Amino acid sequence: MFITFEGGEGTGKTTLIQSIKELLSSKYDVVTTREPGGSKIAEAIRDIILNPKYLGVTPYTEALLLAASRAQHLDEVIIPALSNHKIVLCDRYLDSSLAYQGYARNLGFDFVLAINDYATKHMPDLTFYIDLDPEVGIKRISHRDKYDRLDQETKDFHLNVRKGYQEIAKLYPNRIITIDGSQTLDAIIREMIHIIENKL
Repeated sequence: MFITFEGGEGTGKTTLIQSIKELLSSKYDVVTTREPGGSKIAEAIRDIILNPKYLGVTPYTEALLLAASRAQHLDEVIIPALSNHKIVLCDRYLDSSLAYQGYARNLGFDFVLAINDYATKHMPDLTFYIDLDPEVGIKRISHRDKYDRLDQETKDFHLNVRKGYQEIAKLYPNRIITIDGSQTLDAIIREMIHIIENKL
């Protein structure tokens, strides 16, 4: 089973994934991974995408780099794990590109889907979109020592990312489940585990 976790900055995805893994690991073989990244080559591409020192990355280049990273990640990590009957919990996937580059960067969903044609053939069985006011999310990560290039974007950009996710959730209602991100992490974990176990 391929499960992805989506949301803006500061929605707690990393913590949630780790907790879900711990709860499922007693019964199932679980792999956790992330995008961009997840493998050596994909992590190298992640650095180009997110490191603030690369100031000249254009929206189209950003989207193409993410698609390349995703293809590598699929071949090295996701597809082999699923072939071995493992549960894959992934922090971000194609929906992130649709929300960030397709919607917030105004590249359009069609362009993002076209360059991610390979990924569209390997879509998640289930996606949790953690919906949270971007101001709350940014405040949650304010203690971080360093912000990546996307963290440093404007408030309007992050508001548009949220709108993008809300549009995507309407497009894929059978796959994407919207979770209220203002709940406690424990409440969110309980809700997610209940849904996953029903699916399994």
